[in-house]
Amino acid sequence: MPRPPLLTGPDGPARPAGAAARPGGATAAARYRPRLAALAAGALPVLAFPAPGVAALAWVALVPGLLLMQRAPGAREAAVRGWWFGAGFILAGMSWLLSSVGPALPLIAVVFGSLQAGVGLAVWRLLRPPLTVRRALLAPPVVAAVWLTTEYARSWPALGGPWALLGATQWQHPAVLALASAGGIWLVSAAVVAVNTAVLVVLTAVDPRPRAAAALLAAAALAAGPVLFALRPAPPAAGGGADGPAQVRIALVQPGIVDEPQARFEAGARATSALVGQQPVDLVVWGESSTAADLDRDPVVLDRLRALSAAAGAELLAGEDARKADGRISKDAVLVAPGGVVDRYRKIRLVPFGEYIPLRPVLGWVAGVSRAAGENRAPGSEQRLLPAVDRSGRPLPLGVLICFESAFPDMARSAARDGARVLVYQSSTSTFQRTWAPEQHVSLAAIRAAETGRPAVQASLTGVSAAFDAQGRELARLGTDDTGALVVDLPLTAPGAATWYLRVGDVVPLTAVLVTAGAAALTVTARRRQPLDSERK
Repeated sequence: MPRPPLLTGPDGPARPAGAAARPGGATAAARYRPRLAALAAGALPVLAFPAPGVAALAWVALVPGLLLMQRAPGAREAAVRGWWFGAGFILAGMSWLLSSVGPALPLIAVVFGSLQAGVGLAVWRLLRPPLTVRRALLAPPVVAAVWLTTEYARSWPALGGPWALLGATQWQHPAVLALASAGGIWLVSAAVVAVNTAVLVVLTAVDPRPRAAAALLAAAALAAGPVLFALRPAPPAAGGGADGPAQVRIALVQPGIVDEPQARFEAGARATSALVGQQPVDLVVWGESSTAADLDRDPVVLDRLRALSAAAGAELLAGEDARKADGRISKDAVLVAPGGVVDRYRKIRLVPFGEYIPLRPVLGWVAGVSRAAGENRAPGSEQRLLPAVDRSGRPLPLGVLICFESAFPDMARSAARDGARVLVYQSSTSTFQRTWAPEQHVSLAAIRAAETGRPAVQASLTGVSAAFDAQGRELARLGTDDTGALVVDLPLTAPGAATWYLRVGDVVPLTAVLVTAGAAALTVTARRRQPLDSERK
């Protein structure tokens, strides 16, 4: 008896004619194996972030995922693989959120991972065989633009904020961070994606000409940061004088106690008292939530802080996490001098789920199955500098931001443009103490320093506390197992100094959005022309 003819298709192996495809059978398996591989590939670039910190891996870590998108049988499948890749990236990169948001983390990964579908589509359209020189030259900048557009989209504060931007993998390499001084962290991300895309071309192109063109592009993108670092001088140093000091000595206090607010306060007070009799300091910085007292209504705690400031001979920046007179809880940075409260800044951008639950009527159930915020914190209404002075009374305006706000390039840029001499971050990542979060968080201060040309410090309750110079180079740190006060001499830049990023702002991501929109328009136009061309033939 003759065997029935075989039917073949792009999504699965051949099967006899008339045989029904079994649900969950070979066809489904063939479809989902590369998608699961894309999910796993999405986790690979996370190893380049702190704490694993294999920064060199970032320049090739996207290649396996891009290869799966390139080899997709069609545009739709390439977009789906891009989505799964993005979900894997978010799941791995923000896995430390699991204790805070619980089962909401996979939902977050699926939602934000969908943004990477555009990357899959761009890779498939530009890099599917046969590769030409023209497409080999177009693909790295276009794919980088599409990737950057997704980073920029999920950086919108209403969607959470810019965590795990690919350029942050290079935070310990000031030569690469020179790109951040020109175009913000966005330009670093663009360079990393462009190199990955070019490497894919080198590995998969048959014709040596597109391979050579892609290799030249990769070399140029790799060299751009170091060349800029070598040719462009460091931010000019401050000269000192009446308009402000040339250098300040800052003490970062890390109590290392988080469970009980009063014990935490006392540990901070002891570390501050230990500064007395040592080398004089210009500013003492405590971490976020270092006191649970409302300093507007608790004279006893305020008097303790005033006395500590007087004994240290420097103003003290405390972190207040307290219920205010209106009944709502807010997080404030409070500058205290021997005479009392000088000024305060209230946190504007709150941590999604940690300090408020977005769409609480819909997602409020998350608080019942995790440690998400039981009630929403009250955000501040404006960003402002705190008017500190050094121990000689000279002005030392501070760009003070609280914890999660270090993730936002625009906030540091705004503070620097307003005249901040130092960027100060108060932090508490104690909830995520044994995760990658503390190291990921402190890396952001280095990036903000490089972007703005302003030195930056971070004081954390349980670490990491650290200081960085105006090029993002680490000067000192206290790890998550350390306690006490970290004293660091911080060179200041001239008050009028401005990096290119300070001057031009987010030109790079906005250009990426335009390139992405243009590429999408050309794709739609080309698809509409295809039926017309077929009819004419």
